[in-house]
Amino acid sequence: MESSSQHSEMKDRIIEVIKTVYDPEIPVDIYELGLIYDIEITEEGQVIIKMTLTTPMCPVADSLPMEVQEKIMGVEGVTDVDLQVVFDPPWSKDLMSEEARFALDMF
Repeated sequence: MESSSQHSEMKDRIIEVIKTVYDPEIPVDIYELGLIYDIEITEEGQVIIKMTLTTPMCPVADSLPMEVQEKIMGVEGVTDVDLQVVFDPPWSKDLMSEEARFALDMF
């Protein structure tokens, strides 16, 4: 069984790799864009991710979730990834971090 600090470190590493994934139309990573709604890690190392896309018609709707899943699988200690693409609540620019809004000049 992992300690909460190990659990926290694994989540930090997962967020680090998610921050290497960019929406090809927006020069900001998907974590800062607010596309990641939830990250859960089970004691067995399964990662359950809820993410969304900027729009259901997003041109990378097929490839972006696969890229996220592949990168998370590369994190030490991860045994499986259950990635769920959800559209409720719908994404809006209000979900973006301050850093992302600054990068996109959306203040």
